[in-house]
Amino acid sequence: MTLKLNCDLGESFGSWTMGMDEAVMPHIDQANIACGFHAGDPLVMLRTLMLAKRNGVTIGAHPGYPDLVGFGRRHVKASAEELKAMLLYQVSAMDGMAASQQLQLEYVKPHGAMYNDMMANDEIRRTIMEAIASYHRPIILMLQATPDAEKHRAEAAGFGLNLWFEAFADRCYDDDGRLLARTREGAVHSRDKMLAQVKQLAEQGTVTTISGKVLPLQVDTLCVHGDNIEGVNAIQEIRELLTR
Repeated sequence: MTLKLNCDLGESFGSWTMGMDEAVMPHIDQANIACGFHAGDPLVMLRTLMLAKRNGVTIGAHPGYPDLVGFGRRHVKASAEELKAMLLYQVSAMDGMAASQQLQLEYVKPHGAMYNDMMANDEIRRTIMEAIASYHRPIILMLQATPDAEKHRAEAAGFGLNLWFEAFADRCYDDDGRLLARTREGAVHSRDKMLAQVKQLAEQGTVTTISGKVLPLQVDTLCVHGDNIEGVNAIQEIRELLTR
């Protein structure tokens, strides 16, 4: 299995800095760039696009709910029409700015609460799929790899939409293939367990759950985090592991 590495970037805002984008970018394949609703601003978006261009990194839009204060981690009640509009607004902004740098936006990965809602609620997921499929050109939707991958692929095919499935390098999985809640012990892996999980995914296409069950997952890309120097070092180790 050939796994890509994706990372949420461009999440600074004004004088507030989030993440270590310049240190992370050389080690990843896909940049999920915030579109200004949960984080980011026009200048940060532009600078992140230019950084991705210099490093040959694929561009993705990272839209979220309009929640700067809560960093997009709070659910926002919205009608289907409102949800489609806020997605198309953010994707269009990122696509236009990317085109101005001779870059092409390849995919969309919703952020935070929107991402969680997409995975937990069939109606919200279908609305998001419909919105991305209605864009004026084909674009890929990234969502979490779970045992329901074939169901999700069939849903997407109904809209003429292609999917990329992602797993999480540093998170433990429950027996149902979902991420173990952060409130539970062992939800976030140690460095050694993280590297072992990446190796298992790359070589066997499986993860070992909290109870020891071996679970197959269809995975195209791994989500990594570079919010601090420890995270950047972890990404470098993962990259080295995948290129051996």
